[in-house]
Amino acid sequence: MYKKLFIALTVFATMTVLLAACAIVDTSTLSTGPTVHMSGANFVQSSVTLKKGDKLNLVDDAASPHVIVNGSWINGTAKPSVESGAPTVNASFNGNDSGSIGPFTTSGTFHVYCTIHQNMNLKIIVQ
Repeated sequence: MYKKLFIALTVFATMTVLLAACAIVDTSTLSTGPTVHMSGANFVQSSVTLKKGDKLNLVDDAASPHVIVNGSWINGTAKPSVESGAPTVNASFNGNDSGSIGPFTTSGTFHVYCTIHQNMNLKIIVQ
């Protein structure tokens, strides 16, 4: 009886390992670039450098929502903009979550900002 139970458990364990090893992964959702963290009302760093083709991973470390779009805050005024070669960015974060923007396929310097938090700017340098 114990021999049959042992064989059944061994077969079950082997099948579990084989199925887990054959998992299908959607690589389009995997991170391919650096990460910038967001606090309650700011980007933790003011600029980041990427390689061409990278996505930028944004992590909201606070319970604060953020809406990240192309452009900058200039002297306390939101200035949406379309920069040649920049991907269109319109990413919403609800707090304590993450997501990515991009890919950034053109070299240059691009800007994104949070529409909710005044002067929350990020400069993205793509090499």
